[in-house]
Amino acid sequence: MSTAFKSFSVGRGTRRRDEDSGTDMGEGADEWAQSKATVRPPDQLELTDAELKEEFTRILTANNPHAPQNIVRYSFKEGTYKLIGIVNQLAVHFSQVGNLVPKDSDEGRRQHYRDELAAGSSAISYQGSQESTKVVISETEILEEEEPKEAEAETEAGSQTDMPVAEAAAKVTEEELMTHKQPKERKLTNQFNFSERASQTLNNPLRDRECQMEPPPRTNFSATANQWEIYDAYVEELEKQEKTKEKEKAKTPVAKKMGKMTMRKMTSMESQSDDITKVTQAAKIVERMVNQNTYDDVAQDFKYYEDAADEYRDQEGTLLPLWKFQNDKAKRLAVTALCWNPKYNDLFAVGHGSYDFMKQSRGMLLLYSMKNPSFPEYIFSSESGIMCLDMHADHPYLVVVGHYDGNVAIYNLKKPHSQPSFRSSAKSGKHTDPVWQVRWQKDDMDNNLNFFSVSSDGRIVSWTLLKSELVHTDVIKLKAEGNTTDGLDGLQLHTVGCGTAFDFHKEIDYMFLVGTEEGKIYKCSKSYSSKFLDTYDAHNMAVDAVSWNPYHTKVFMSCSSDWTVKIWDHTIKTPMFIYDLNSAVGDVAWAPYSSTVFAAVTTNGKTHVFDLSINKYEAICNQPVVAKKKNKITHVQFNPIHPIIIVGDDRGHVICLKLSPNLRKTPKEKKGQEVQKGPAVEIAKLDKLLNLVREVKTKT
Repeated sequence: MSTAFKSFSVGRGTRRRDEDSGTDMGEGADEWAQSKATVRPPDQLELTDAELKEEFTRILTANNPHAPQNIVRYSFKEGTYKLIGIVNQLAVHFSQVGNLVPKDSDEGRRQHYRDELAAGSSAISYQGSQESTKVVISETEILEEEEPKEAEAETEAGSQTDMPVAEAAAKVTEEELMTHKQPKERKLTNQFNFSERASQTLNNPLRDRECQMEPPPRTNFSATANQWEIYDAYVEELEKQEKTKEKEKAKTPVAKKMGKMTMRKMTSMESQSDDITKVTQAAKIVERMVNQNTYDDVAQDFKYYEDAADEYRDQEGTLLPLWKFQNDKAKRLAVTALCWNPKYNDLFAVGHGSYDFMKQSRGMLLLYSMKNPSFPEYIFSSESGIMCLDMHADHPYLVVVGHYDGNVAIYNLKKPHSQPSFRSSAKSGKHTDPVWQVRWQKDDMDNNLNFFSVSSDGRIVSWTLLKSELVHTDVIKLKAEGNTTDGLDGLQLHTVGCGTAFDFHKEIDYMFLVGTEEGKIYKCSKSYSSKFLDTYDAHNMAVDAVSWNPYHTKVFMSCSSDWTVKIWDHTIKTPMFIYDLNSAVGDVAWAPYSSTVFAAVTTNGKTHVFDLSINKYEAICNQPVVAKKKNKITHVQFNPIHPIIIVGDDRGHVICLKLSPNLRKTPKEKKGQEVQKGPAVEIAKLDKLLNLVREVKTKT
C-alpha cells in the first residue's frame, strides 16, 4: 500500500527574525530546516486520509491451501463412503539425508572419546621412543630448570610444600613405563555392505500406487430343513435311479455300448467347452489388443486424419479406405444387408446370402466391431440365405432377419448359439417368396415386441412376439393396379404386386411406403388394408430401396435398377430431383448429420455422395471402392455418430470408408453471429431447395 506525504515549502529569499533576541538570520543559515521535495513514483495511487488510515488484517495460518478437503474412504462397517476430516497439512519443500551428528548426543560423545584415546596413544608411543635414546639428564640441569618454576609457584601459592626434584622425575618416568601402550586404531572396510565406486549404479526411486476397490457383493442365505423335506429329496433321488435302471434294461448290449460312447463324448465336449468359456473373454481382450497394435495406423487415420487437399478442390470430396471386414465362412456369399447397432456405435451386423436364384445355398449373420476387424464378434449360420435384417432400437441385442425361403427369425445376442430364439413356419403363416425387408416397430398395446416384413408374394405382414411363438397379421396385400385378367365366367383376376422395399414414416406411425418390382411406389396406411393412400409411377424397373428423410417429414428417396435415384415430396406425384448414375443402383442412404447429404452405390463398384446444398446437379464424390471391377456393391450405410460409411459387395467383403471434410461441410461462422444448428435449420435448408424446384416447375 502506498502512502501519501504532506510537505510544506518555505521561500528561499526571506529573512527570519528570532523572537527572543530580535536578530536577523541570513540566507542559508537554516537550510537543514527547509522542506525537502518528495519524489513520487509515476504509478503511485492517490489515496485520501480515510483510505490511508484503513487497516487490512491478514491472518496467516499453518494450513496448506493446496491440501484436498474432499477425500473419502469406504467404510466397510457402515457400507458407505465417508468424508475424512483430518487432512495432512504438512508440505515438504526440501529434504536431504545428512551424516552430521550433534556434539551433545551420545554418538557425538563416543566419537570424541575415541579421537582423544587415539591422540593420547600416539603421543605416548612417540615419547617412549625418544626416552630410550636420550641420556639421563643431570640433577643440576633439572634443578636449574625447576628453580624458576618453583619460584613462580611459591609466589603464587606459598602454602605448597617442597618436594625433591629427583623423586618427582623418577615417579613420572615409572608411570609412563607402567602404562600400557595402545596400538593405533585401523579403519577397516565394511565387508558386509561394500561396493566399489566404479560399480555403483543409479537405483530408480520406488513409487507407491494404491487403489481402492468396491467390496465383493455379499448375500445372507438361511434355510431350514424339516424331516419331510429331507424325506422328499431322498424319494426323488430313488425314483430317478429306478428310471435310469429301467432305461438301461430296455437297451440292447450294442445300444448300451453306443450310449456309453456318446455319453463319454458328451462329457468330454462339455469339459472342453467349459475350459474354452473360461478363456473366451480373456482371449477376446488379447485379440483386440493385438489388432489395435496391428491396425494402429488405420485407427489413427480414423480418429485424427483429415484430408488437407479438400481446401484446394472445388467443393469435391474423397473417401479414405480404413478397414476391410471379411470371413472365410462367408467368402462366396454376397452382402445382402447392413445395419449399425443403435447402442454400440462400433458394432454392425452383416447379412450374407445370394441374389442369384439359381445359386441359392446357406446364409450367414455376422456382427463385426471396428475394434477387432480381423474376426466377427458373433457368428450365426442358417440353412437359407439372409436377405434383410434390422436391430431393435430399445433392445439392441435382438436382431430380426428375413430369409430367401420366406421365413423370418429373431436372434438373441445374449444367447450366442446357432439356433434363433424365434422362427416362423408354414403353420405360423410364413411368406411364400423371399423376404426383402424387415423393420422393427413400436410395441403394441400389450407391450409385445412386433415387426413388419415385405415379400415378393405381395403380403406385408405384422409379426408379434409372444412367449414362445410368432403370431402374424396380414396388414395389406399388394395388387398391381390396371393389370387384371379375365377368368372363367367373366371374373376379373388381379395380378399380385411384388413388394421389394418399404420404409415407415419417422413421425406418422401409421404411414409407410412400399416399393415394388413393377417400379411403382405405394403410400399405405396400417389402418386401411384394401386401398392405397397414393401411388407413384417411380421407376421403369424394380425399386431397390425407399427411405424417408431423417429431418424433413415430406421428403423421401428411392433408387432402382434403371440407373436412377429420385427424390420426392410425398404431396407431389412427380419427383423433385432425378440423378442418372449410369449403372444399376443397389442402395441409397441419407446422412444422419445433414438433410441434404445422401450416398448411393452402383453395380459398377462406385460410391456416389451427394450434397444438394452444394451441388443440385451431380455428385460431389464419385469413387470406386472395390479392388476388382467385377465386384458389385450391394449396400451402403452411414454411421450414426462417426463420419464414416460401410459398403458391402457381392463377394462378402465389407469396406469402411471415412468422409473427407468437403463431404460433411458445416455452415461458416459469420462475425458477431452464432451458427445455428439443429433439426429446424436442416428442415429450412431442404425447404429452400424444394421451393426453388417448385418455382422452376411452375414456370416451365
